[in-house]
Amino acid sequence: MDLKQIKTLLEDAFNKELTDGKKRHIVFWYDDDGEFKEDIDSLELENAKILTLSDNNIFFVKYQLEKADTQSNYLIYAPFGKPSSRENYLLDVLKYSMEFSTDKATVIMRDLNVSEDSLKSTFRKYIKFFNNKDRYKIFKSYEIENYTEEIIDVAVLSALCRLPYPDFDEVLRILLMEEDFKCNKYLEAIEKFGRTDVLWKLADKYYGYTDHEPDLEKLAILLLVTNVAYSLSGDIPENWRKYISSKKADCVVFLSNFMNHSLYSESYDRLANYIEEKLKLSEYIKNWEVEDYIRCDTFKVFDETIVKKLKEQLVADIGEFEKYRDIIQERRTKHWYNLYKYEYECIYWAIDLFDFWKRTGSEIKQYSPLEFMEKYSKEYYKIDTAYRKFYVSFDRLSNKELLMELKDKVENVYVNGYLNTLSIKWADSLETLKEDWKIPGMIMQKDFYSTYIKPFNNRGERVFVIISDGLRFEAAKEFCDLLNRERKGSTEILYMQGSIPSNTSIGMASLLPHKSILIDEEFKVYVDDIDSKGTGNRNKILNNYSKESLAVQFTDIVDMKRDEMRKFFSGKELIYIYHNTVDARGDNDKTEREVFDAVEEAYKELMALINDLVNNVSATNIVVTSDHGFIYKRGNLTESDKITKGSIEDAYENRRFVLSTKPLELEGTMTFGMEYLLEPGSNLKYISPRGINRFKVQGAGANYVHGGTSLQEILIPVIKFKNDRSKDRKNELRKVDVKLTSITRKITNTISYLEFFQTEKIEDKRIPLRLKVYFVDEDNNRISNENIIIADSKSENYEDRSFREKFVLKNRKYDKTKKYYLVMEDEEETVEKIYERIPFIIDIAISDDFGF
Repeated sequence: MDLKQIKTLLEDAFNKELTDGKKRHIVFWYDDDGEFKEDIDSLELENAKILTLSDNNIFFVKYQLEKADTQSNYLIYAPFGKPSSRENYLLDVLKYSMEFSTDKATVIMRDLNVSEDSLKSTFRKYIKFFNNKDRYKIFKSYEIENYTEEIIDVAVLSALCRLPYPDFDEVLRILLMEEDFKCNKYLEAIEKFGRTDVLWKLADKYYGYTDHEPDLEKLAILLLVTNVAYSLSGDIPENWRKYISSKKADCVVFLSNFMNHSLYSESYDRLANYIEEKLKLSEYIKNWEVEDYIRCDTFKVFDETIVKKLKEQLVADIGEFEKYRDIIQERRTKHWYNLYKYEYECIYWAIDLFDFWKRTGSEIKQYSPLEFMEKYSKEYYKIDTAYRKFYVSFDRLSNKELLMELKDKVENVYVNGYLNTLSIKWADSLETLKEDWKIPGMIMQKDFYSTYIKPFNNRGERVFVIISDGLRFEAAKEFCDLLNRERKGSTEILYMQGSIPSNTSIGMASLLPHKSILIDEEFKVYVDDIDSKGTGNRNKILNNYSKESLAVQFTDIVDMKRDEMRKFFSGKELIYIYHNTVDARGDNDKTEREVFDAVEEAYKELMALINDLVNNVSATNIVVTSDHGFIYKRGNLTESDKITKGSIEDAYENRRFVLSTKPLELEGTMTFGMEYLLEPGSNLKYISPRGINRFKVQGAGANYVHGGTSLQEILIPVIKFKNDRSKDRKNELRKVDVKLTSITRKITNTISYLEFFQTEKIEDKRIPLRLKVYFVDEDNNRISNENIIIADSKSENYEDRSFREKFVLKNRKYDKTKKYYLVMEDEEETVEKIYERIPFIIDIAISDDFGF
C-alpha cells in the first residue's frame, strides 16, 4: 500500500461522522515493522495533525491530547508494534479512539468491527478469500456480532457455498447435494479460497468424521450408515461398523432435517440412492426380517423390499392381515413412502378385499331380497370399493410387474369368489319375487320424486337434484363420506330399488316426476307422453310439475361465474342437474378401462359443483342420486361369462338384458314383467342373465356393463345434503385434536420418548390431522429429528389413538435456564402452520450417545 492510498484511507476515517458524543477523531497507527517511518513527515492530512510516538514522548503526547489541544483531530503514528495493555500508557486514549493499519487482516477486522487482536492470525489465513469483493460482501452480510475463530471459519465456508447465513450444517448439505463428489464446485472453492482442513476438523467435531484421507463420499457413507444403525433392530454388517459415528445423535438429527426438508429431499434421494448402491444394501437386506428394519427410512430399498414381501405373503395366502396393516401404518410416516404410495395403497386395498372375503364369504347365505339389500348397503359394498380402489392405485404404478401376481389374485378373489357367489345367491333370492319387480319394504326408483323431492316443493323450499350417470352405491357411499368431511352441514346416504332395465333411458325417466311412463314400439321412453330423452324434453316434463323448474347439463354450468350462475338459477325452485362422467367413460369400449379413474374424477366434479351451488347461489337442499349402477371387472371375459341368445325379432337387445313382448325361453336367464313401471296390462317382458353373465353381442367393450339386476346395478344411492349456515359448531368441519400427554416438560437425555393422543376418533365432521413434530431452540433452530404423526384413527380404543414418538437431540451443551420448544406443525395449513408450541427445559448433565 503506497502513501497516497494511506492518505486517502486516513482522510476517510477523519471525515467520518462523529458518534457517541465524540467531538473529534483520534486515530492510532501501529506500524509493526516501521515501514513508513521515513515517509511519515511528508504525509499531510487536511483535517488532522500528526504526532509520532517514540520511547521518550509518550507523556508529551498524552498531555498534548488531553490538555494542550482537545479540539483537533490527531493521527498518532507509532513506528513499532502495539504494546500489550499492561505496558501501553496510552491505553485509556486508545479505548475511545480508532486504530489504523496497513496490514490487510487489520483493515478487514477494522471494517468488520472486530476488536479482538488474537483473531488477526485467523483473518490472515483467509486473505485470499477476502480479496474478492463478492465473497467479502457475502461474509459481511452475515452481520456477525461476536467473533470467534470457529465462527469465522464457518462464515467463510458458508460464503463459499453461497449461503444466506453462516451454518455448518447447511455447508455440509450444500456439499452433499452436488451430484459429483469428485468435481464439486463448492469443495473446489473451499480448496482455492478457504481451508479444507477446517472443513474436516468441523466435520470431526460435530459429526465424528475423521479420516487420514477425508472425502465427501466417505463422509456421506458415515452419515447414512449411522442413521441406519440408529433405527435398525438387527445387527449391522461387520464391514459397516467402521462407518458408525461416535456422534450418532448429531448424525441422526442432521439426516432427519436433510431428508424431510422440502428444498433438499430430492437431493437427499439422489445421494441415498448412490450410497445404497455403494453399500450393496440389497444383498444384506435379504437376510433381515421386516421387523428388523420396519423403522428404517434411510434408503428406498427398505420400502421396496417391504412391498415385495407383503405382496409375496398375500399371494401365498398367509393372511396376517392386521400385521400387514400395522406395517403399512408404520411406513406412512417414513421418507420414502410417497415413492411407493401406490404400491402400498394397492396392498392396503388387497388386504381389505381378502380380509373381508375371508371373514364374510362363507356367511353369504340365502337371504330375502330386502335383507340382501340391507347387507350390501352396510357390508358387502366394501369389497366393490376395495376392488375399485385397488385398480385406481394399480393403474398409477410405474412398475406394474412388481404387483402383477397380486393383481391376478385380487381378480380371482373378486370375480370367482365374491361376484359369482353374491350374484348367484342374489339371483336365487330374486326368483322368490315371481317375476314381480317390487321388493316389499323398498322405495322404488320410480317413486324418487314423490318420496324425496316433492316434500321440498310442498314446503316452498328450493331443491337441487344432481343425477350422476353410473354413480353406483359403493362409490356414492365414499362420496357421501367425502362430502361430510368437506362441508359444514348434514349428510346422509339412503338407497332405493333401481328400475329395470338398469340403463340410462329407464333410470332417468324413473327419476322425473310423472303420472305415467311408457315404452313405444321403437323402445323410446316417454314420461307423461313426452319423450324423456334430452335435457330440453326433461325440462318440459319438470315444468308440468313446477313452473319454477329447470333441467340443465353439468357441462353447461361448470364454467359459470358467480353472477352468471345467480342469474341462471334466479327464481328456480326445482333444478335437475345432469352429470355424466362415470358412464360416459365406462360405456365406451375405448375408455372402459378408465371407469374407476372416472369415479375419482366424478368426486372432484361433484364436490366443486356442490361448493359452487352453496357459495354462489346459497343452495341449502341438495340431493345426489344416479340412474343406475354398473358391473366392471378388469380380467378378460371367457366364454363361460357369456350367454348365447341368437337374434330376436321385435326386441331391444343389450349385453345385460332383452326387452320383448314375445315369450323368450333362454337358459340361465331371469324374467320380470314391466308392469311395475308401465301401465297395468303391459305385456313387455324384461329378460336378463342370472348373476353377472353377459349376452353374447358382437363388438368390443364388455367388461363394463349395466342393465341387469345385480346389486351393483340396481341399488340406487340417494345422498341428502343440507347446508348449515348457522353459527352452531355441531355440523362444522374440523380436524381432530392431538395433545401431548407426557406430563414432564423437562428433557434429561439426548434420546427421549414423548406420548401423544388423538382426542377423538375420525367420524362425521372430524377429519384427520397430520403433524410434523420436532424441537427448536429460542432462535428457532432445529435441535432434534423430525417425527410425523398421522391422526386418522377411527377407533374407540384409547391405545389405537396413542402415539409414542422417539426424539433425538443434537449432542451439544444445553442451558437449563433457557427455553426450548416442542413444535407441532400442521404442514397442510398454508398460513398458520404452527399447531402448538410447547416450552421445555433441557437439562442434560452429560451429553453423550447413550441409548443408541
